[in-house]
Amino acid sequence: MTTPSSAPPASSDQAMWDRVLTLHARVERNLGQALQRRHGIGLSEYRALEDLSQASDGELRMQELADRVGLGQSSVTRLVGRLDAAGYAYKDLCPDDKRGVYAVITEEGRQRYAAARSTYAEVLSSALNTAGAEPELARTVRSLRNAV
Repeated sequence: MTTPSSAPPASSDQAMWDRVLTLHARVERNLGQALQRRHGIGLSEYRALEDLSQASDGELRMQELADRVGLGQSSVTRLVGRLDAAGYAYKDLCPDDKRGVYAVITEEGRQRYAAARSTYAEVLSSALNTAGAEPELARTVRSLRNAV
């Protein structure tokens, strides 16, 4: 049996990945809290509105939206249901293929996304700056910022 003190050291890849996950969790928490507090939407709702607003016709197949937001089919169905209840998006059937279901952004959804976009950018930068000032995450933040 391996005890914590006798556990093998983490590989450099594992240690790097642990730092990325820590950074990701902190940033996501800050973004989610700020978007909910200031705009009444969650992080998944924001990302769905962003993807829909950037789509050429303001609509995406539900499966494509699920892939972009990183959710499963049933989760994206509930997500679009919440957006529909809020008046930000609705579901529409594909005229050529009645099995195809699309999520479509409304004008109110576009306005909510536009209002939340500056909050997202501000909180993202702030969270990365805060994490970048911490010795255990500074190199990770620097690497990610330099990768773009």
